Amino acid sequence: MTTTDTKDLRALAERAEHELAGASAAEALAWTTQTFGDRFIVASNMQDAVLVHLAYQHKRDIDVLFLQTGYHFAETIGTRDAVEAVYPELRIVNAEAAQSVAEQEAEFGPLNKTDPGQCCFLRKVVPLRETLSRYDAWVTGVRRVDAPTRANTPIVQWDDRNGLVKVNPIAAWSDDEFNGFIAENAILENPLVSTGYLSIGCAPCTAKPLPGQDARSGRWAGQSKTECGLHG
Repeated sequence: MTTTDTKDLRALAERAEHELAGASAAEALAWTTQTFGDRFIVASNMQDAVLVHLAYQHKRDIDVLFLQTGYHFAETIGTRDAVEAVYPELRIVNAEAAQSVAEQEAEFGPLNKTDPGQCCFLRKVVPLRETLSRYDAWVTGVRRVDAPTRANTPIVQWDDRNGLVKVNPIAAWSDDEFNGFIAENAILENPLVSTGYLSIGCAPCTAKPLPGQDARSGRWAGQSKTECGLHG
């Protein structure tokens, strides 16, 4: 895999941010495939297969990034395995922390309870950074309606934290568009969604949002933490 110079990638992202500002998901993914070839990866938390399905229409042998934290719901692991079966040409890239859950808890105790920010850093941020270092771009399912912190998400941007181009093809999708796409295309969905989990992360830090609250309010409920550090 040939990695493009960081300066060139940044310039590319800055141009595309303006040129693709109103792009559809299909247009954004066509551009990604044409621009990066095998040098991009599609991220999925396995809440659903919407992004995987969209990307698969443009490139069958895509790499799909899954952060295997060791704290996932069994349903999330099951969804990952189902995605791999339904889209057989893709490759699941399981990004894992240097320490197992048992090793981490033996050294630091239950960080997910005492210091969830550090737990996310060790089990998500670091593995993500190490995995993304092998690519020129990554594709995410971030949407502007997810939370106030994501309201200004562009279709394409420069990810300064990880040093590569970040593509958010469904950033502009409303909840109605998103749910309609799932229904119309029979997209795989984590079974926890139908029970009220609207934003699924690690089991110890995920709850159902209260009525009237945004989908991500069930993540780290009762704490000031709103992001795991992957997107902000």
